[in-house]
Amino acid sequence: MAVPFNGRGARSNASSRYESRQREDFDDGWEIDDAEPVKLKTVIAPMKSKTVIARNDSPDVGFSRSINPYRGCEHGCIYCYARPAHAYLGLSPGLDFESRLFFKPDAGKLLARELSQARYAPQVIHIGGDTDPYQPQERRLGVTREVIETLSRFQHPFTIISKSALILRDLDIMAPMAARNLMRATISVTSLDRKLARSMEPRAATPERRIDAVRQLSAAGVPVIVMVAPIIPGLNDHEVEAVLERVAEAGAVGAGYVALRLPLEIKDLFREWLETDQPGRAARVMSLVRQMRGGRDYDAQFGKRMRGEGPIADLLAQRFKAAKRRYGLDREMPPLDVTAFRVPPQAGAQGDLFG
Repeated sequence: MAVPFNGRGARSNASSRYESRQREDFDDGWEIDDAEPVKLKTVIAPMKSKTVIARNDSPDVGFSRSINPYRGCEHGCIYCYARPAHAYLGLSPGLDFESRLFFKPDAGKLLARELSQARYAPQVIHIGGDTDPYQPQERRLGVTREVIETLSRFQHPFTIISKSALILRDLDIMAPMAARNLMRATISVTSLDRKLARSMEPRAATPERRIDAVRQLSAAGVPVIVMVAPIIPGLNDHEVEAVLERVAEAGAVGAGYVALRLPLEIKDLFREWLETDQPGRAARVMSLVRQMRGGRDYDAQFGKRMRGEGPIADLLAQRFKAAKRRYGLDREMPPLDVTAFRVPPQAGAQGDLFG
C-alpha cells in the first residue's frame, strides 16, 4: 500500500485523461511498513482571465452565474466534483488538484469591468460553485475579498459557499449587504465526526469551527443555509438528523443536501481512499452507492445526479425533509434584491464636482 501524503485527500496522482502518455505511482513492494506520511508542498500560480463571471444553464444547479477565484483546492476533499476539471490543465485530478493551484489576481478589477458594461443586467452571482473561495491561500492572497468588495460597491446580490471559518473575516462587508437583502451564505457540513472529516477533507475547518461560523454569521444578521454534502450511504448518512439539529441551534435558516457524486476520475480516487481509510466499510459503501445510481458508480442525468434514485435515495430524501421540518429549516427564503444594483461613479468623474 502506498504511503499517504500528509494532510492530503487523494492517495495517487494519475495523469490527466487528456495526456497521450499515462503515468501513475504504484507500490513496487519495497515500501517500508512503518513509513511516515510524505509531505507535499503546495504551489500556486496566477492565471490569466479575460472575464470572471461564468454562466451555466444546468437545470439542477440553482444558479446561472458564478465566480470561482481559484482553480484547484487545498482543502483536498476526496469527493470534490471539481477534481476532473484539473485534467483540462494537463494536471492530475488527484494530488495535483490539491497541491498545484491557480488564482485570478485581477478578479476584482475584471468583475468591475464586466458589471460596468452598458448591457449588463444583474442576476444573483454565486461565489464558489466549483472550488472553495476561502481555502487557505485566500488568507494571504485576498482574491475573494476583492470580489465581494467589488460586489458591495455595485450593490450587486450574491451568495457564497464555503467550509472554511475564514469566511468570518469578511463579515464587515457581508453583514451590511445582508441587511439590505443583497447576500446570504452557505456553509458545508459533511460530518460531525472530526476524525472522518479530517480524513475526507484534510485541510478544511473542523466540524465545530464550521458550526461556529454558522453561529457567528447568523448572529451578525447573515442568513445561513447549510449544505450536508455529500451524503455518503454507509458512511455519514446516519448523521443527517444530528447535523441539522446542531446547525439549527446555531441559527441556520435552511438546509440542503447532495448525494455523493463520482464522475470521471473521482470514482477511482474515492474507491482508493475508501480502501485505505475505511477498509471495513468500503465494499458496503460502494454497494449502497450503486443502489442509488442504477447499479453504476454514477449517473450524470439531470434530476438524478444530485439525489440518486431508488429506495435508498427515496428514504434519504424523506428523512432529510422530515428533519428540516422538525428543526425549522424548511422556511421559504425571499429572493435577493437585484433592483439595488448601481454602477458607482468613477473617481474623478464629472459628477464628483457636485457631490
